[in-house]
Amino acid sequence: MTIESFAESSGYLGGSNRKITYFSNSYVLGLTVVAGIGGLLFGYDTGVISGALLYIRDEFEEVNRSSFLQETIVSMALVGAMIGAAVGGWINDAFGRKKATLSADVVFALGSVVMAAAPNPYILIVGRLLVGLGVGVASVTAPVYIAEASPSEIRGGLVSTNVLMITGGQFLSYLVNLAFTEVPGTWRWMLGVSGLPAIIQFFLMLFLPESPRWLYLKKDKSEAIVVLSKIYDPYRLEEEIDQLATALVEEQQRKTHVSYSDVFRVKELRLAFLAGAGLQAFQQFTGINTVMYYSPTIVQMAGFNSNQLALLLSLIVAFMNALGTILGIYLIDHVGRRKLALSSLSGVTISLIVLAVAFILEPYGSMNGLYGWIAVIGLALYIAFFAPGMGPVPWTINSEIYPEAYRGLCGGMSATVNWISNLIVAQSFLSVAEAVGTGPTFLILAAVAVAAFAFVAILVPETKGLTFEEVENIWKERLGEGRGIDVPETGREPLLRTENGH
Repeated sequence: MTIESFAESSGYLGGSNRKITYFSNSYVLGLTVVAGIGGLLFGYDTGVISGALLYIRDEFEEVNRSSFLQETIVSMALVGAMIGAAVGGWINDAFGRKKATLSADVVFALGSVVMAAAPNPYILIVGRLLVGLGVGVASVTAPVYIAEASPSEIRGGLVSTNVLMITGGQFLSYLVNLAFTEVPGTWRWMLGVSGLPAIIQFFLMLFLPESPRWLYLKKDKSEAIVVLSKIYDPYRLEEEIDQLATALVEEQQRKTHVSYSDVFRVKELRLAFLAGAGLQAFQQFTGINTVMYYSPTIVQMAGFNSNQLALLLSLIVAFMNALGTILGIYLIDHVGRRKLALSSLSGVTISLIVLAVAFILEPYGSMNGLYGWIAVIGLALYIAFFAPGMGPVPWTINSEIYPEAYRGLCGGMSATVNWISNLIVAQSFLSVAEAVGTGPTFLILAAVAVAAFAFVAILVPETKGLTFEEVENIWKERLGEGRGIDVPETGREPLLRTENGH
């Protein structure tokens, strides 16, 4: 049977001249949406705690008296996510993307039950740790799974769908928060219902295939071709299989065992990891999860004291976040990753300065009227600029820039950097704001955004529309060892080179 007849018998309905678009293949879109539920878990957990914290403080006086305990309740999920991301990279490479997703769902659902039933703040913190472990594994797995099942022309948009699920989860969390404001056991319902998406994803993933690239390079070539045939037309399928065959040969020529030390010892890997991990760090240090975790608190700092009003204004911010991500899905494969990140950071810097000025002119405790609304507008502008660019770009770049053998490992390490940075920001924001003032705190974040702009301009390459193999060759070019991304498929040199040239 020829590749053409095999692909047609496997159910692919596209033609060889058909332009690949975001909606052109329902099979790929279905894989993307189901995998993206991991992003929904991520987003919901990020957003729900901001509203739940208001009511946790009301129920537990010891929490209300301690900023440190409040920060710990928020950030313990980040500790779990940090651990989950580090372990998740290894799980992805050793057992596959599908099993990693299923394990994340089980742990997350267990954590949601513990949180809902917590009799005191300390059991609640244990539940937050468990959901964090699930979120951490999911944050590594979903972008990689989607990227490896995506045609290169629309890979950025499809991976960004995971970020849309994150922002959609944050928006959903604010809706849930508002819905349960008058219900007995308010915060328990807010935190407990987070287990439902994990359960839904678990059962849907049972019917989905493993990543075709992982299957081809790690397990079963014929099974991988069955999956690929549902993604590409017959002619493109042959090209993809050729690229995978080349990648398999190159991987076999390298040492079969991969280790964490390779990421720092191998020149191309080190350069790629610097770009990917740096993007993840700057995503957090420019303040996004400060805004998402503490937006109701920030709104109250701006003079809007009602819990319900604070949640409503935060809901508007979360809605803008989701809308901005939809715009990012379109722009990331049209404008490109690098330009999108640079324009996003420019707007983020301006927005943080607006926020800082509002709080400096009217300090915490005395804000009302005009300056309170300027602060809310600053929050909205921040989200409007951040969401289309620095929201999806770091996750997309990190799903593309590493060799297949190291994609899970490096992706896990990079996601761990994200969660460590997230933890630092979440654990310190309220304390720093109390120490130096809310306005100066936002000025610090603005200075970080300027540094992030310089980092992207200097170190982050454009990967729009490139195959995984072409992206790998970018790092060789930058080290003066490559021959450009248009090298023929035959006669390629090994893609990784150590310091001594081997």
